[in-house]
Amino acid sequence: MLTPAAAIAAMGLGLTGSLHCVGMCGPLVMALPRRQGAGMSSHLSGRVLYNLGRTTTYACMGLFAGLVGRVIQLAGVQQAVSIGLGIILLLTVFLSTRQLPEWMVRTFYKPVQTLLGRIVKNGSPLGLYQVGLVNGLLPCGLVYAALAAASLQGTTFSAVLYMTLFGLGTAPLLFALSMGGLGLQSPRMRPVLNRLIPVLTCVVASLLILRGMALGIPYISPDLIEGTSCCPH
Repeated sequence: MLTPAAAIAAMGLGLTGSLHCVGMCGPLVMALPRRQGAGMSSHLSGRVLYNLGRTTTYACMGLFAGLVGRVIQLAGVQQAVSIGLGIILLLTVFLSTRQLPEWMVRTFYKPVQTLLGRIVKNGSPLGLYQVGLVNGLLPCGLVYAALAAASLQGTTFSAVLYMTLFGLGTAPLLFALSMGGLGLQSPRMRPVLNRLIPVLTCVVASLLILRGMALGIPYISPDLIEGTSCCPH
């Protein structure tokens, strides 16, 4: 079961990380179509469905992360993998550039953008939900950091719940942006948003490393080694 501390961490990562989402997905969110002649309730529900679509995709990713995490747990290498994931995340921060690798743009980003362009023309509630589903597939370092944390939550259900809470955490700011803009797309805010993702990634990486060290600190670095009993005959 997901611990209260992990649940808060998932929501917090989504909420604070949504500032990064504003920089990456803001133009798409502000361009979400509104059906001609539709009332405010339809406009609101469409934006809610868009965010539910993204959260659905994140939850499905959490299912995969949970299955991977279960295999890791059964293999008895949870500590090593936790520390390894933390180190990899730190390396992505210090060695990455501002541009996505060309192969990633060509293989993932452009196809998803093309599909989004086709779906976004449909302003129906189902269309906006589909936009959210596809939007959740866009390459994003913040999502990868959340998946790394989700994979080590102990159970598949906990991993799904972790990613669901992460998705819900990103929703309030993006919902507000789609309704009013909030001025977060201004040139003055963009440098702040660009610096945020490395900081959040470092926090998640540090927590993963501490978890793998099994220092016996409740919630932050619990003992991952299950006690064994010796029963002499």
